[in-house]
Amino acid sequence: MTNQPGLTDVDWSTLPAPENDGAAQRIEGFAVPSMALPATDETFIDLSAPGRSVVFIYPMTGRPDTDLPDGWDDIPGARGCTPQACSFRDLHAELLEAGAGRVFGLSTQPTEYQLEAAQRLHLPYPLLSDHGLMFADAVGLPRFVVGEETLFKRIALVIEDSFVKKVFYPVFPPDRSAQDVLDWLRANA
Repeated sequence: MTNQPGLTDVDWSTLPAPENDGAAQRIEGFAVPSMALPATDETFIDLSAPGRSVVFIYPMTGRPDTDLPDGWDDIPGARGCTPQACSFRDLHAELLEAGAGRVFGLSTQPTEYQLEAAQRLHLPYPLLSDHGLMFADAVGLPRFVVGEETLFKRIALVIEDSFVKKVFYPVFPPDRSAQDVLDWLRANA
């Protein structure tokens, strides 16, 4: 059972912050391989496509009617997927104005599960599923295991013409992630 009353009502000062464990240091400059990831808008997205994409990668989509895994709030950086998704929703237009051609969220959960959050939160961008961990394995995304599920550590990427141009890791607090990316995009137009 979670110790927070809601998915967006989070007191970050009560949660352990993730430390930079070096797990993402080899990702910047990496050539993203061509592969089609299923999206909540019923398309398949290739993150190696030309242009500039922002991808925020998060552990899992929570649901108001479902408890988070036992001990979730004790895992550094695990809590905050809904606030992070909402921050990218709220700054979506500014991210595009600052040079992001596309914005995506990415988790290991199946598209069918992600669709509930995309609709409930009125996200203007699709959520992508890497349920088989093909993208994660190819790029070397940092992850952790809860129970029998492999989940991503929270990270944000700016991918430009198939190369990872910028890595934001670790990400904390998650609700500031979109602003950090926006600030970088504006400084690197």
